[in-house]
Amino acid sequence: MQPVRERRWNLAESDENQVQRLVEESALPRLLCRILLNRGIDTAEAARRFLSSSLAEMYDPFLLKDMDKAVQRLSRALLAGEKICVYGDYDVDGVTSVVSLVSFLTALDGNCFYYIPKRIEEGYGLNAGGIREVAGQGARIIITADCGITSHEEANLCAALGIDLIITDHHTPPPEIPRAYAVINPLRSECVFPFKSLAGVGVVFNLLLALRKYLREAGYFASRKEPNLREFLDLVALGTIADIVPLVDENRILVRHGLKELTVSSRTGVSALKTVAGVSGEVDCGMVGFRLAPRINAAGRLDDAALGVELLLTNDARRAAEVSAELNDNNEDRQHLEKVILEEALQLLASDPSFRGRTSIVMASESWHAGVIGIVSSRLVELFHRPTILIALQDGVGKGSGRSIPGFHLYDALQACSDQLLGFGGHKYAAGLSLNAEALSGFVEKFDRHAASLLSEEDLLPELRIDAELMPEEVTLETAEFISTLEPFGMGNSRPLFVMRMVQAIDTRILKERHLKTRFRRGGFCFDAIGFDLADRFPASADMDIVFSLEVNNWNGRKSVQLRLRDLKAIT
Repeated sequence: MQPVRERRWNLAESDENQVQRLVEESALPRLLCRILLNRGIDTAEAARRFLSSSLAEMYDPFLLKDMDKAVQRLSRALLAGEKICVYGDYDVDGVTSVVSLVSFLTALDGNCFYYIPKRIEEGYGLNAGGIREVAGQGARIIITADCGITSHEEANLCAALGIDLIITDHHTPPPEIPRAYAVINPLRSECVFPFKSLAGVGVVFNLLLALRKYLREAGYFASRKEPNLREFLDLVALGTIADIVPLVDENRILVRHGLKELTVSSRTGVSALKTVAGVSGEVDCGMVGFRLAPRINAAGRLDDAALGVELLLTNDARRAAEVSAELNDNNEDRQHLEKVILEEALQLLASDPSFRGRTSIVMASESWHAGVIGIVSSRLVELFHRPTILIALQDGVGKGSGRSIPGFHLYDALQACSDQLLGFGGHKYAAGLSLNAEALSGFVEKFDRHAASLLSEEDLLPELRIDAELMPEEVTLETAEFISTLEPFGMGNSRPLFVMRMVQAIDTRILKERHLKTRFRRGGFCFDAIGFDLADRFPASADMDIVFSLEVNNWNGRKSVQLRLRDLKAIT
């Protein structure tokens, strides 16, 4: 199997009458209206809401099913001083969810502690041993954070131990919901909450909003300070960006304001983390996704995610510096493990003929670390553009982590293969599973047959969705700056891409044997451009078409427009 180099160019077809109508109704630039229409934003009001992203336009949290039951029970627990355990997941979404709940409940004078299972020893989500441990510490309520939606036996155990279980989760629910005191998940079929793609920390933030409102109306804050939930948005942004949920609708509002909080860095642990990660100035999604989040994730992937919780909870600057340095070291260890596993996987794909002609990639090894295989799966999807699952085998049981591509719902695929599995859970694009080692070959075959039945040859080529064709005179600093009003960019709101035809490259250089630094000319216009990992795709032809995004380049106080190349093709 060979990595995929070709890209499909898909230029959006615009209805010019619709574009003109939105221009007239919104008074926005024509190109911006075209981009908004490509994202399904087709009215002036929808455009206003998208661009303003005001916190006042968040939905009523009580629209979430069981929210009223949860806040009433938590209110009684706060008044009675009952012990509350926050039981979380070990990724960034889980860690930030735990920190949000613990910080908020502590600020309300709640009797609160947390528990996060160790990935290797206990696995994902609620488990009987963890429940018994927190019960032994006197917990009367367990609130799950980013887990629990498939935990039927564990919910029954909580009931048997006299613990009220409140589940907050955003993963795909099974046909039957666990019998818990309350189950808050926007994906529940009975839930009327308008936005279904919240991250786990987004669900938790809505719980905090609802609980604060309920307590405010009950007079709880007559004698104590009311928490400022804006100060929690840094955590929400971290978890939401890290979990790669669509940055649209309510997620866009939360992340846009959360990035401002991350930039200010009022949280001691965040400031320390930014220092070791080399993050300064205005924080954007890239800094979160590639610098901050991996360091929080590293502890949970290799050992104990509680280290990330400690960092984000502490107010001790010295301790924050120590923990962030340890997380940085863990991240370096994680990167080394990731590199080793990726090299082994690539060698296997190149040498094993059984992978030829397959629509999916499923492979397993007894030497792989279960905490890192999800990252390597993502890397393989980038290289081969196929649904990918890597499985770490130990003592006859495999723990797998998968990533997917557009057009293939990974959770649904695992559901179709569930007779081969011990358990599974997740989303459309990311999921986990467990299986007996002897079921591996059967699962590989069934999963690939399912993938082949749904994916065409065209689906197996990465697609570049292009918003518009630009003329040279449209590539200006002003254009780049009004495009920046669409930020934050990410899943569901990708950075706009453009195509320009018949350009010539002048003064081209290869950087670090991989990257292109060049200058393009068309007619009397010239443009600076950078293309990462595109050196081997640079055509020998004098004329070419290019796909790119527009960026504002700040250098020594001077602003200029720069093209970030995504692909280029020779004109034959």
